[in-house]
Amino acid sequence: MQTPQLIQLEEILAARRDTRHFTDEVVPDEVLERALRAGHMAPSVGLTDATRYYVVKSKEVKQEIKKLFQKYNRKAADQIEDEAQKTAYAVLKLEAIVDAPLGLVVCYDRSVLNSFTIGTVASNDTIRFSAVCAVQNIWLSLTEQGYSMGWVSILDYYEFKNLLGLPEDIEPLSYFCVGKPATDYDKQPMLQQQGWKQKSAAPSVMEVEKVHLPVTPAFEPPHLHAPQNELLAERLQYIIDHKTKPTGALGVLEDLALQIGKVFNTTAPEVKHPHLVVFAADHGIAQHGVSAYPQEVTSQMVKNFIEGGAAINAFCQQHHITLSIVDAGVNYDFPPNLPILHHKMGRGTHSFLHGPAMTRNQVHTCLQKGSEVTTSIYQTGCNTIGFGEMGIGNTSTAAVLMSLLCHIPIEQCIGKGTGVVKEKLEKKQQLLKQAIENYQGEQDSFAILAHFGGFEILQMAGAMLQAKRKDMLLLIDGFISSVAFLCAYKIEPKVKENAVFCHQSDEAGHRLLLQTLGVNPLLQLGMRLGEGTGCAVAFPLLKSATAFLNEMASFERAGVSNKA
Repeated sequence: MQTPQLIQLEEILAARRDTRHFTDEVVPDEVLERALRAGHMAPSVGLTDATRYYVVKSKEVKQEIKKLFQKYNRKAADQIEDEAQKTAYAVLKLEAIVDAPLGLVVCYDRSVLNSFTIGTVASNDTIRFSAVCAVQNIWLSLTEQGYSMGWVSILDYYEFKNLLGLPEDIEPLSYFCVGKPATDYDKQPMLQQQGWKQKSAAPSVMEVEKVHLPVTPAFEPPHLHAPQNELLAERLQYIIDHKTKPTGALGVLEDLALQIGKVFNTTAPEVKHPHLVVFAADHGIAQHGVSAYPQEVTSQMVKNFIEGGAAINAFCQQHHITLSIVDAGVNYDFPPNLPILHHKMGRGTHSFLHGPAMTRNQVHTCLQKGSEVTTSIYQTGCNTIGFGEMGIGNTSTAAVLMSLLCHIPIEQCIGKGTGVVKEKLEKKQQLLKQAIENYQGEQDSFAILAHFGGFEILQMAGAMLQAKRKDMLLLIDGFISSVAFLCAYKIEPKVKENAVFCHQSDEAGHRLLLQTLGVNPLLQLGMRLGEGTGCAVAFPLLKSATAFLNEMASFERAGVSNKA
């Protein structure tokens, strides 16, 4: 038999609504204070008390927030292909930013992660989840008092944060409209009441009856073919030297032609079905403010790649290069039907400031998954593959890996990344130096990769090793991709034979890394975008190298006198 208290609680739960229609009645201070106290009572991982609240009463601020909503609402509407559904979406009232008497911004303070926090070792998202628990308590308290909230999630959170002038370490969870509800929506969820979708009658519950132990094969370094044919190399060099030009007159193009011929094992090499792969993932170290952009930008840029709006899309289209995107570990759940390769290792790595970013098993799995990406591309007839990346915080990961794998002081490896300068750059340097000082693990490569690695970096490394196994030409982009190559090189040095370093980026440390590897980049354009853009921009040079090798006449064929 249910007690009166239990009945009352269930009535409050049933009455809780995502409210979109409000009266203009002012929310009394005591009502808000009681609700926020309820929020403060919510579970907080490690007792961090990381949840923060901001109240909005200004009409001017509300109007600007509404503009942000409208911009993203139009973007959402444009993604609906079904015209009937698009019409139905247009009539839904999805926000009440201006109508509601009060706005509430619920945030979490990620600076708590700068010191060890109980409950965050497995996932940094637990501080965000604590804020969600607080939201539910606030919602129920307001409902019990006769008030309600409406959740506005259709926002660009980076612009939203800047608009509100929130401190660097404070991340908004969402914006909530607060006030007295003007309707009970016929005691239904608003979307159901308006015919958008029916809420399921009962929760989905399944019992787990047995243990499922995943079988992860250990990554095996490539079993390479016999050494490159020295007779072929001599024949290629002879052909290059006897074209109608002074010896060495085409400079780097001659070296490139020789390399391509050796990789493809022919005196008449042809670049076939060129492909570029962008590996994307998030990094736990980003929670400490090492980037000029929030972590959400990783998933937003992946969407931009899919929609064709990024620089790499333009360059790949220009040069007829097939582009693929890999979700190696983005802190976002992409729909399964999106045209991306789903190789997610997790929702980003852990922060390596106080502990390992991943496990050794994950290192092997990343290498294996990257290998699988290359294999599928190779099967399309591709013999030339470029590598790009996207991941907020990955210059920090790359800088530490470079420092430890090359035994170079971290200060010489750290750069601006996405554009951090002055105090923020100093903070980045201090954090990464502290992370290295905190490391007490082994010094072998795999131990370092596990403690400081990134999911996209190691999947790239695995893809590069497989490309070497398949006698493919590897196009290496900027700093991050070069560090991924460094990881592959530490496993199998012969991968260097197939690698073309497309450009020297403007990221501090890249020039030093290229020198350490003993390689020369094709271009130096002051770029530091990533995405594989350097590969695409340098691609015409490959075509020029094969063109002169295959089509340019020799002195003998052209009847031109060679030097005496």
